Amino acid sequence: MQEKKRGRTHSRWLLPAALVLAGAAWFENFTLSTSTVTAACAALPEAFSGLRIVQISDLHGRRFDAESRYLLELVRLQSPDLIALTGDLADEFTDFSMLPPLLDGLTALAPTFYVTGNHEWVLSREKREVLFSMLDAAGVVRLQNEYRLLKKGQASIVLAGVDDPNGPYDQKRPAQLVREIRQSRGRDAYILMLSHRNDELDLWANMGVQTVLCGHGHGGIVRLPFVGAVFGTHLDLFPDYTAGLYRKGQTSMIVSRGLGGSRKLPLRIGNRPEIVTVILKAESGKV
Repeated sequence: MQEKKRGRTHSRWLLPAALVLAGAAWFENFTLSTSTVTAACAALPEAFSGLRIVQISDLHGRRFDAESRYLLELVRLQSPDLIALTGDLADEFTDFSMLPPLLDGLTALAPTFYVTGNHEWVLSREKREVLFSMLDAAGVVRLQNEYRLLKKGQASIVLAGVDDPNGPYDQKRPAQLVREIRQSRGRDAYILMLSHRNDELDLWANMGVQTVLCGHGHGGIVRLPFVGAVFGTHLDLFPDYTAGLYRKGQTSMIVSRGLGGSRKLPLRIGNRPEIVTVILKAESGKV
């Protein structure tokens, strides 16, 4: 008799416990967080000190509401001077109908620049062309191993972007792009680089690229207190370079935890979707 009573007591707790876990999972995966990172550099012209860049990475077609109003409002509140989309905006499972309201909304807030991630190159050629057409129609600037010059008065910086290595085998390599920039803009030109991959700090530091924005690591998918990232994108354990600011020499690399889910382990734990605001700072300047 006592055993039956104990069993009924346990069963009464199953549903509330399941609801709590479901609510926690929803909160961890579908509520947005923000973070702010300051990237200081002596090479940054004083005129650009305080420039605010909102970075969106690894969305993977995730919807936070019907027309991305929640995401767009959070971006607006960051007062961006420009917006950087650092890859995996869509993947092979994305319903592309969610993209035009988001892209139109972003370009209405600030000039928006985009580089591909690995998943854009998993798409069929037809789907990739549809995606690129949507970006173009919204006024998003696609940086395909190329750069743009940003000017403020007499001062300028270079905004560059590289396609993901999953792209065409004969595409321009980062070293070639940086050489072209140095030859055209001078050896000391400040470069703000958009690149999807988060494991190339040594590469950028060796080339003297001052600031790099990237994603790809999904924040480690699961993040634990005092431990940090648990899984890499290939499910390797305790990966490096998954969130925040990393420095080597004069190079700062900012890694976004991203917004969507990994296809290999599509659940974020201790790792809410993130919008990053990067503030550029001249080392002698004030923000």
